[in-house]
Amino acid sequence: MSLRKCYYNNNLYDLKYLENEVRTMSSLDKQIDFTENSCKDFIDVLASSAPIPGGGGASALVGAIGVALGNMVGSLTVGKKRYADVEEDIIRCKKEADEITKRLLELVAKDAEVFEPLSKAYSLPKSTPEELAKKEEDACEVPLEIMKTCARGLDLMKEFAEKGSRIALSDAGVGATLLKSALQGASLNIYINTKSMKDRVLAQQLNDET
Repeated sequence: MSLRKCYYNNNLYDLKYLENEVRTMSSLDKQIDFTENSCKDFIDVLASSAPIPGGGGASALVGAIGVALGNMVGSLTVGKKRYADVEEDIIRCKKEADEITKRLLELVAKDAEVFEPLSKAYSLPKSTPEELAKKEEDACEVPLEIMKTCARGLDLMKEFAEKGSRIALSDAGVGATLLKSALQGASLNIYINTKSMKDRVLAQQLNDET
């Protein structure tokens, strides 16, 4: 079915430092977990010329924020007499929301891990077509998982909206909107990679799944 982290201190760090830190860590093949950064760090590096993070990682983070809003609705519901009859359902939803959020945050780092080699391959003339094709395929797998995980989040958001506290209904709506945007954003990362694939059969399969 189609699915549509360097702690920050203004006195110590600046944007250029962050860019250089990302590039150095990449060259040493260290896994970069941007979710350990402050929000400002993430935005600053995202706005820089560093190859990672990019649209895929940003989409995963936006999705995690969306799910967190649904989880907030659940937190505002549990323990309220008015919602006693749905408390077990909400507790279950909150547990699933925790799992989805954790996975989406992992995918922020995973997207950087698979895209950075592809970015390097495009700039290296010695990359063979086979090596490039494998990196393009790998770079599609994470956005596809982001989409699937966001779809799970959207299903969950519907339940939070239907059963959760009425005073937080708009928060469930914002969460759903963010998840839809994250899903669509991840899809664009697949389409841009499949567009340049030599294996058009595989490209079409990925596009159809997207």
